Amino acid sequence: MHIYLQIYEFAASAGALEGYVYQRPVLDMAALKNWVGHIVAAYGHLPAEAVGEFQPSLNQTLGRAARSLESVLGADHTLAADLRSLIRGPLPASPDDFQKRKWFE
Repeated sequence: MHIYLQIYEFAASAGALEGYVYQRPVLDMAALKNWVGHIVAAYGHLPAEAVGEFQPSLNQTLGRAARSLESVLGADHTLAADLRSLIRGPLPASPDDFQKRKWFE
């Protein structure tokens, strides 16, 4: 699979996860376990050079998803911890922390 396609599919999955867990009080745990597992595995297959370019944005997207999961499942839940393991740097303060401007704004 071409690297651009890998990056796109990874980013799409991460963004979709963020949207799915945002302010959702009831979660499909089986689906989430599978989804988060695939994101973690995919991250490990991406070239470090590519990850270095988008890591700050990923920190925001997965950080907000982790914060959403924490609000429902608790900070110590495995799925939230799995997402936090992909974040390099501080987590967003909340699922509503959209301080960073997009490159196209």
